[in-house]
Amino acid sequence: MKILRINMGAEGGPKVIETDMGEYEGLGGRALTSAIVSKEVPADCHPLGAENKLVIAPGLLSGTTAAMSGRLSVGCKSPLTGTIKESNSGGQAAQVMARLGYAALVLEGLPNDSDVYEVYINKEGVKVTPNNDLKGLTNYDLVEKIKEKYGDKVCCISIGPAGEMKMSAASVACTDMELRPTRHAGRGGVGAVMGSKGVKVIVLDDSGMKMRTPKDPEKFQEANKRFVNGLRNHPVTSKGLPSYGTNILANIINEAGAYPTFNFKQGRFDGTPKISGEEYARLEKERGGNPTHGCHRGCVIRCSGIFHDKDGKYLTKQPEYETVWANGANCGIDDPDAIAMMDFLYDNYGLDTIEMGATIAVAMEAGIINFGDAEGAINLIHEVGKGTHLGRILGNGAAVTGKVFGVSRVPVVKGQALPAYDPRAAQGIGVTYATSTMGADHTAGYAIAQNILKVGGSVDPLKPEGQVEISKNLQIATATIDSTGMCLFIAFAMLDQPETFQALVDMLNAFYGWNWTENDFVEYGKKVLKMERDFNFRAGFSKADDRLPRFFKVEPLPPHNVTFQVPDEELDKVFDF
Repeated sequence: MKILRINMGAEGGPKVIETDMGEYEGLGGRALTSAIVSKEVPADCHPLGAENKLVIAPGLLSGTTAAMSGRLSVGCKSPLTGTIKESNSGGQAAQVMARLGYAALVLEGLPNDSDVYEVYINKEGVKVTPNNDLKGLTNYDLVEKIKEKYGDKVCCISIGPAGEMKMSAASVACTDMELRPTRHAGRGGVGAVMGSKGVKVIVLDDSGMKMRTPKDPEKFQEANKRFVNGLRNHPVTSKGLPSYGTNILANIINEAGAYPTFNFKQGRFDGTPKISGEEYARLEKERGGNPTHGCHRGCVIRCSGIFHDKDGKYLTKQPEYETVWANGANCGIDDPDAIAMMDFLYDNYGLDTIEMGATIAVAMEAGIINFGDAEGAINLIHEVGKGTHLGRILGNGAAVTGKVFGVSRVPVVKGQALPAYDPRAAQGIGVTYATSTMGADHTAGYAIAQNILKVGGSVDPLKPEGQVEISKNLQIATATIDSTGMCLFIAFAMLDQPETFQALVDMLNAFYGWNWTENDFVEYGKKVLKMERDFNFRAGFSKADDRLPRFFKVEPLPPHNVTFQVPDEELDKVFDF
């Protein structure tokens, strides 16, 4: 595997350099993006300046026959948080990039002109050319242009107008199996960094390339078979997620009183049944869509789904749990079609659905529009896409919007909006929000598994005891999973089935000729977190930044009327390893 570097600021135009892995040997996905950013990017640089780098890396097992191995890591210094960032996406890109032989693509420098560039990579090599016909295009329109030029056997990594305008809520889009730009590295403003590099789209074509070959093909195949069996025998990965998508959680979290509503004022939303996973699945079947769909080849969970509008025409992927919550309950909206339209617009303009949903709720609190105003919310998204003055404010996220409009309840950590679980009613996830190296991020250490779903154990969600330990252990495990290229949803089966965890370790060993044990898996995750923490420390962050906004400590959350109770000195112990 090689590292492909493109210096967008080279004299005479972009310069392409291929290097061996060198000191980065044995790293993939998040481990590789964080290692390159931590070592090569000055921690005090401006995120949109020439010194920042955008690192795009498939996982250790991407491009192989391993099931679920199609996750892509996108890393940089975040313009939203100022911390190190790894944002994760599904879609086809990771598998294709890995089969082309690249462990990472690194965009460096700033272009010396105002052109937007198209990068095309196939087995013959790499072409970087200006293509101003793409300037300002939305993601869906862009993909149509690419299909006209290269056919429909490619995949794309692209930004929409939000990325070109370098908004801190801008995402990087990856196309799915149908070549739709529906899978996004959403969090942290990675799209703005890609926009700053002048790159509009990276087109990947793996025609003529074979799957990556394991060191021990027989053991690899056998381990993969055990791994798939584990996923097919766990109720979450075999039934819940394929049947209803990630939004199966809506009714569950609402019932638990942890479903943030009206900008984190209460923990239950009366309109939840109208926007639940069960209701979306019913609508999809009724209209000719499908609640069961994989976002990339090799996915056996297939939770992405396809949503059709009232006329039976494709509109968007099945809206994810986070998207439905952020733009539904959090904004007081219970119209599934309006939320699906918002999801489409975010994908099209290239915006993080979590950050923007939280931002619109803050705007509602400021009185710009009323809670529950779906049409008003859709209009605000168009403001962002058009880059109006108001749109520029909103497109830079909840923290900026709260400051501009004088809102005191702004649910962010390190500048990044909280996802769809209130930390007062699920205290373990509150620990993860506060201490994650990336700003508030549920995927960094998904304590909901033990707090509410009772997967891998049970810890009372309303009490502070035991929360630091589960968040710490999950953050370590997640850092390794994010490096393998595996979908994080495999963790449900891994937490309950030791044999499924062992199967993943066996796959890594068979592919690379390693002799990993469970302890090596843990140590790998610790190594990743140490690199990330070191970067943040050099960027000026300290333990004092590992805190939730104060309102979570002083405002009781109905219906349980609890506050966040994990003491600061306990939060400071998360990374004592």
